[in-house]
Amino acid sequence: MRRIVLSVCFAFVLIPLASLPAFAKVTGQALLGEIQNRYQKTDDLEASFVQEYIGKVMKTPQKGEGKAYLKKKGMMRWDYRVPNQKLISNGSTLWYYQPEENQVFVSDVERVLKEKTPLAFLAGEGDLRRDFKLLNFNEAISQKEENYVVELAPVERNPILAKLVLTVDKKTYYVVQADVIDGLGNVTRTRFMDIKTNVGLPSSLFSFTIPPGTEVLKMQEMPASPSGGKGTSAK
Repeated sequence: MRRIVLSVCFAFVLIPLASLPAFAKVTGQALLGEIQNRYQKTDDLEASFVQEYIGKVMKTPQKGEGKAYLKKKGMMRWDYRVPNQKLISNGSTLWYYQPEENQVFVSDVERVLKEKTPLAFLAGEGDLRRDFKLLNFNEAISQKEENYVVELAPVERNPILAKLVLTVDKKTYYVVQADVIDGLGNVTRTRFMDIKTNVGLPSSLFSFTIPPGTEVLKMQEMPASPSGGKGTSAK
């Protein structure tokens, strides 16, 4: 499941699409602009999620589910019920806690953001129209089609994020599904439910105290791809 955690974070920032105005005819570029504008105006949000990691050589997808929280200035919290794990950032430190392994990986958020990983967008450092190119957009509107589908690719090559596919409800403009596709063709699919924005999440929600006796690993670099490896670490 580590591969899911390392690749999924970017998709979560796209949830504020929920309050888009109802365009008579939506274009791909207009949609990207509204995503960016809504995120900049959203102080915090929370949502339930379900995830699948569909690997090229895996017969059975890995699955996860839980609750996610996001707050401006790089704060986020992913509480997984399945499997039992947490990914938490207070804006300066990132913790990935696996209680059953009795391990916690610790990383510096600022360094990660400077590397232009998907986490950069969680702190408002990214711009979809600047950093992504539009590959395809389904503009057709009919009674049989319930969603818009937008396909994006990063302007700069990124092995963790080769393509991003967004499925958007055409009536409510919620992002109901985000597919993050890496350079090897592996897919991390995230579906969001019960989305709430600007609920006043306290900053204390994004703090983490390492339990006594937990093995602490300092993550020196992010993996080149979400392949499940631990990357380079030092205790």
